[in-house]
Amino acid sequence: MVEFAPGTGGLALWVRHADLPPEGDAKVGATTIATTIATDGTVIYYGSAFETLTLAQKTGRVAHEVLHIALRHVQRYRDLERLLGDVDLELYNRCADAIVNSTLGHLGWLELPKSAVTLERLLSSSLGIDQEVGRSLLEWDVERLYRAIDDRRREDDPAHNAAPRRGERGADSPRPGSDATRAGARADGPRAARVRALGADEGTDLLPTAARSGAPELEADEARAWSERILRAHAGDGGHSMLRALVADLPQTRTPWRAVLRSRLAHGLAPRPALSWSRPSRSYLANQGRRGAYGRLPWEPGQTSTKSVPRLAVIIDASGSIEDTLLTQFTSEIEAITRRVEAAVVLVIGDDRVRRVQSFEPGRTELGEIEFQGRGGTDFTPLLEEAERHHPDIGVVLTDLEGPARFRPRWPVIWAVPESRAHATQPFGRKLVLR
Repeated sequence: MVEFAPGTGGLALWVRHADLPPEGDAKVGATTIATTIATDGTVIYYGSAFETLTLAQKTGRVAHEVLHIALRHVQRYRDLERLLGDVDLELYNRCADAIVNSTLGHLGWLELPKSAVTLERLLSSSLGIDQEVGRSLLEWDVERLYRAIDDRRREDDPAHNAAPRRGERGADSPRPGSDATRAGARADGPRAARVRALGADEGTDLLPTAARSGAPELEADEARAWSERILRAHAGDGGHSMLRALVADLPQTRTPWRAVLRSRLAHGLAPRPALSWSRPSRSYLANQGRRGAYGRLPWEPGQTSTKSVPRLAVIIDASGSIEDTLLTQFTSEIEAITRRVEAAVVLVIGDDRVRRVQSFEPGRTELGEIEFQGRGGTDFTPLLEEAERHHPDIGVVLTDLEGPARFRPRWPVIWAVPESRAHATQPFGRKLVLR
């Protein structure tokens, strides 16, 4: 790999490599490995069957696992699982394999398995999309691809018992008695069934249960480091790069939203010193009001700490578009921040009009005990105008950004939005994506 692509092939030198025990099915953590090669996102594990491959086949397998690690597929699986709650590892693995295999497919000095799933095959068979591989790599990341193909349904879903549409019979439907149709399981829809059939001969080489979850700050630093390594390596290799194009699946630096919210609110709520004309500044006192032998300095006022208590405006869009879990996380974080900086809070709840206003003294915020209920559409104008009446130092709006804002306040505004609305445009202020 380093001989043919010094930069991108050299990414393998940032990876740990380990052999699996030769006897029986080996385990990494709680996961049984029955494949030739696999990774937990940090280490590449080699089974005894790896020795039987040719050099080109070995190179293809190692390059495949290295890109899984460089693109942070295992860590992103865990992130997606925290977001969605239920992520099918086999389907996710096929999506990640498709992106990696199409990224490596243009190289003649390595050999991928004949059964390897490619992005163009997956898009064509499951979604009916036929497009050039370079364009597909620039448009599809693993999260978007998984969401598009995961049409699994629970057995108690009425749609599960409905008659299938034309083209959704045969191999597309789960077999009776299979794991997909057991009680409480989610049965494959036509798209998921096609993807699963595509990778029927491929094992699961992503092992999220074997990897340890680090602190969010460390995960963000690691993602940033891999993104920089990929960009430098790709630029250095030029036409010899293992990456066909700078794919859309490149890892993104995602600083934890809690850390961003804390720093921005701490800055906005920090006490600001005020000028005091009743006392001179320290520099004026140190010079005794003189400059040189005969000159005198003009009066320089001193500074005093501000008497006012910092105030935070929290505006909740109660139109029903914010999930309860995210709302609970958000309110608990706001409580912790305001207690730490001893800030007063004014809470404004509403949708197309103000439904509730409540003020809290410093250190006595109890947002978790409030019920957030709305009636439908959203208009930020009356909510922002109500918050303006309380003269806050900074405001946070928890919303999906679906609604007009015809009033712009004088204080800074942070728009906290769920990840599903990450690409929405805020009317002003700063946007913070709650991942």
